[in-house]
Amino acid sequence: MPVEPAPKRRLTGAVKVGLVFVVLVGAASWLLSGSDNPFVYSKLVHEVMTEPDSFEGRRLRVEGELRQGSIQFREDPCEWRFVLYKEDKEMPVRFPQCVVPDTFRDGMGIQVTVQGELGNDGVFLANQVIPRCPSKYEMQQRMEAGEEIPYDPNATLPGHS
Repeated sequence: MPVEPAPKRRLTGAVKVGLVFVVLVGAASWLLSGSDNPFVYSKLVHEVMTEPDSFEGRRLRVEGELRQGSIQFREDPCEWRFVLYKEDKEMPVRFPQCVVPDTFRDGMGIQVTVQGELGNDGVFLANQVIPRCPSKYEMQQRMEAGEEIPYDPNATLPGHS
């Protein structure tokens, strides 16, 4: 007597939705449990430096204006130091890498966003520096006033000849 195969079971709509939900929750949990926290506070310099103790050791993204004349570069070990300010507050920044973006230039009054952590000494240790280029309109006004464009290939970096 031949044995009939068992009927194939199909997943119901509710089971399919449940599986998709489990996969999405698992993926979100995996992302949140990673070593790099995907949630980074984004603040302005004066917001952070008004109450620096409340931001110590937290991953932050901080935006401010580059203080003219504050850029310093050291070659061994490579490190950039500069100051960002907003309103009446300043924040010293250390960026322990050799290379910064081409648009990171002194004397242009550029906005800079840094990402990293504020140390207990009040110095921000950046792992990323993002200069915001002035708008095309603003650049035209500056060029007409005699300023050089920040990405001028003939301009030299501070500390370099």
